[in-house]
Amino acid sequence: QVQLVESGGGLVQPGGSLRLSCEASGIIFSIYGMNWYRQAPGKQRELVARITHFSSTNYADSVKGRFTISRDNAKNTVYLQMNSLKPEDTAVYYCNAYYAATNDYWGQGTQVTVSS
Repeated sequence: QVQLVESGGGLVQPGGSLRLSCEASGIIFSIYGMNWYRQAPGKQRELVARITHFSSTNYADSVKGRFTISRDNAKNTVYLQMNSLKPEDTAVYYCNAYYAATNDYWGQGTQVTVSS
């Protein structure tokens, strides 16, 4: 059974930092591309950052220079370091593991709220 378990969300003031973690089980983690998406109230889910199985990374323009995605294959975990957080970063953040259309898995999401 595949599980993706996110952690690390919470309430933070503008300008603050959070680190999200997503631990995977039930998959061969090292061959999967790993992605972080987010969905704000009333908005569509959007891709925030991705890291390929060989650790190439891409970011949404809105988070470039502030967010860093990384992975630890030994721990089956992907991370999202979020710095200089803004109120518009408030959303539910989802971890996604993708290998192929039939191997596409999602976590339950973790809430990030940026507010003073």
